[in-house]
Amino acid sequence: MPKSKRDKKISLTKTKKKGLGFKQQLVDEIRRCVDDYKRIFVFSVENMRNAKLKDLRTEWRHSRFFFGKNKVMALGLGKTKETEVQNKLHKLAKQLIGQCGLLFTNKEMEEVLDWFENYSESDYARSGNVAIETITLPAGPLPQFPHSIEPHLRQLGMPTSLQKGVVTLLSEFIVCKADQPLKPEQARILKLLGHQMANFKITMKCMWSKDGKFKKFGKKEKKKEKKSHVEETVDVDMEDGENDDGGNEEVEVEDEGEESANNEH
Repeated sequence: MPKSKRDKKISLTKTKKKGLGFKQQLVDEIRRCVDDYKRIFVFSVENMRNAKLKDLRTEWRHSRFFFGKNKVMALGLGKTKETEVQNKLHKLAKQLIGQCGLLFTNKEMEEVLDWFENYSESDYARSGNVAIETITLPAGPLPQFPHSIEPHLRQLGMPTSLQKGVVTLLSEFIVCKADQPLKPEQARILKLLGHQMANFKITMKCMWSKDGKFKKFGKKEKKKEKKSHVEETVDVDMEDGENDDGGNEEVEVEDEGEESANNEH
């Protein structure tokens, strides 16, 4: 029997890669945004989720998020004084280390810092994440599961069986222990149980403004800012003396030495 012409094997390795053209487009977009927006923030991401980042882009549609390869984003800003697009932008490029991105916005610094300080989205933990609590299931029926999932639960390591059509745990089962990394099977079980142990969180690392100022945010400065804010509230209530600044305290950063190579994403 002759072989059908439609019977062709397609290798998935032949998919087109994002080449030089895509990288150049990203560089051009970043440089255009440098002219269009007043401030640029470098942020780090905890428990990255593409769906959450998409929702965040919708919420901040008045601004622009860039989350690509650090080297390409740094190239768009300028890695050195000679290649930087505007004054002191090379300092911002040096902060692109690890899982991070760029936020271009016209919002005031205090508004950006306050909004992201209070922003956090819960999600299911993945393999490798550290468990925040110990989850133990007692022996007995698990009516939340349909009978068809029982074989899958056994594959994940749970001692289960079907008793009168109900998924039943034959003995006590420890799903995970606090402060220990999750295995793939544990992460799947937690998702089936509806336990969310991860938080999608964005932390602002530093900021550049169009007036050529560069500010780096640190934990100590944030604590000082919160303390100052409390003192300011007391002073207002007591109708007493001078008011402290309500915004985040920042540290002026001088020229730093060359950082180690950025992580690829």
